[in-house]
Amino acid sequence: MARTLLDRSDAVRALADVFRRRGFEAASLSVIQQDTGMGRGSLYHFFPEGKVDMARAVLAEVQAWFEEQVFTPLRTAEDASVAVAEMTGTVRDYFLSRRRVCLFAVAALGGELPAHADAVRTYFSEWVDRLARTLRRGGVANRDAAALAVDAVAAIQGALVLARALDDDAVVVDVVARVEERLLAALS
Repeated sequence: MARTLLDRSDAVRALADVFRRRGFEAASLSVIQQDTGMGRGSLYHFFPEGKVDMARAVLAEVQAWFEEQVFTPLRTAEDASVAVAEMTGTVRDYFLSRRRVCLFAVAALGGELPAHADAVRTYFSEWVDRLARTLRRGGVANRDAAALAVDAVAAIQGALVLARALDDDAVVVDVVARVEERLLAALS
C-alpha cells in the first residue's frame, strides 16, 4: 500500500534515507517505491524529472543543512577556535546520525557525478574554503590554512568510508577528534 506524504520535504527525507542505504545507482525507481512506500504517482508529482530530480532535491537539502549548521557558523564566528570546535562536533554528530554516509561523497564516487558535479564541487569547495578562511581569521598563514582545511575535510570523508567498511562509529569519533586537535593546535 502506498504511503501518503504530507509534502515534498517528507518525500525528500524518505529519499535521502534510501540513497544513504543503497546509493544513487542502486536505488532504482522500484527500489525507491518499495523502500519509501511512495507510489509512482507521488514520486513523479514531487519530482517530475524522475530520479535525477530526486537526487538533486536530496543534495539541495543536505547543502542547505550544511550551510545553516556548518558553513554559516564558520563564516560568522568571532572566535576561530570556537567555530572549529563547533564544526567538528556538528559534523561528527551529523554523520553518525546518518549511518556514516556523506551523500555528496556518494554522488562524487557514483556514476551520477556528471548530473551533480556542480553541486558536489560546490559542497566540498565551500566547506574547505569556509574552514580555511576561519583558520586565517584565527591567525594561521594562508598556505597553511588552505592545506589544513583540505586535510581536515579529506580526513573526515575518509573516516566515513573506513567506519562504514569496519562498521565502527569509533573511527569517525576518533578521526574527527584528531582533526579538531590539529586545527586547534594550529590556531594556538
